[in-house]
Order: sequence, then structure tokens, then C-alpha cells
Amino acid sequence: MGEEDAKGGPVIPESVLKKQKRNEEWTLAKKQEVEAKKKKNADNRKLIYSRAKQYAKEYEEQQKELIQLKREAKLKGGFYVDPEAKLLFMIRIRGINAMHPKTRKILQLLRLRQIFNGVFLKVNKATMNMLHRVEPYVTYGYPNLKSVRELIYKRGYGKLNKQRTALTDNSIVEQALGKFGIICMEDLIHEIMTVGLHFKEANNFLWHLN
Repeated sequence: MGEEDAKGGPVIPESVLKKQKRNEEWTLAKKQEVEAKKKKNADNRKLIYSRAKQYAKEYEEQQKELIQLKREAKLKGGFYVDPEAKLLFMIRIRGINAMHPKTRKILQLLRLRQIFNGVFLKVNKATMNMLHRVEPYVTYGYPNLKSVRELIYKRGYGKLNKQRTALTDNSIVEQALGKFGIICMEDLIHEIMTVGLHFKEANNFLWHLN
């Protein structure tokens, strides 16, 4: 017969009690984790919705301002000249035949290793100098919001743990860029389109487009 306690009931071994306690603690921790995740997801949804509205308003105001500036220029008998673009999209269109080693190196730095690879670039002196060097091998343009959005949504992939990852969920963006305040696709698009403070990190997260 097994041991009994002072009240006549069976004595439960200490190891069993410890295991039960560990299981109870694990169950409680798991429950708290699930509840915290639900709350975080709910908070994120509200934040993403709020930011999307803010971005839409910002884009709309920019478009209205552009129309107004064009109208004013027309009334004065002139033409409106767009301010210097901040964002460039470049696509490689030629192979490596008879290519200078320095040109090949620049294409590698630009992540244009293969034909039809495409990348976003910040317009600055260094970028333009590289562009002039590789111009015979690439085509480029200054994308508008519609183009940026379509490129990222339809052809964009992210780099997560050095792996090419389809952008199927906002959580993928948050895992890679959350520490920079970029937690969803619209944040990513806005950062690229406006060449924001964390453009470099956002752009490096994007796998080259093709």
C-alpha cells in the first residue's frame, strides 16, 4: 500500500508536484502569450488603419498642390517644372559581354546581377555617377506612387533571415523592419516613395525586383 498523509490521503511525490506546478505555469504563460499576441494584433490593426488614412491624405494633398502649381504656372504663361526627383527605379537590360570590370562591380553594388533585375535607388550625386557608368546596361525612370505600389505589391519579395520571402503578410515586414517603425506594407511603400529616414534599411529588405 502507498504512503498516506496525516488526513489519511495518499502522499503525492514531490517530483510529481513540481511537474504539475511547471505544467500549470507553462499553461498560464502560454495563455498570457496568446492574449498578449491578440492584443498586439488588434493594436497593430488600428495603427495600420490610422497610418493608411494618414498616408492617403498626405498623397492627396501632394496631388492637389501639384495641380495648383501647374495651374498657377499656366496662368502666368509658363510651365511648371517638377522639383528634382528623390527616387529612381533602375532595371538591368544587358548582359556581361565586353563589360569593364569596374562596370561589373558597380552593377553588383547596385544589386543588378542579372538581366531584368530591378531596384529602387535614392537620387544623389553618388547614384548619378554610378548611373552614368552603367547607363548602357540599364534603363531607369522616376516612379510615381502607383508604380511603386504595384511594383512592391505585385512583384516584391522581402529578405528575411537571408531568405527570399513572399510579402504575404504585414508581420513579415514587421519582423524585419519593426525596429524602425515600419510594420506593414503601406509603411514600406511610404518609406520607399518618400525616401524616408530609413529608406536604406527598407530598400535593403526588398529583394531585387524582376
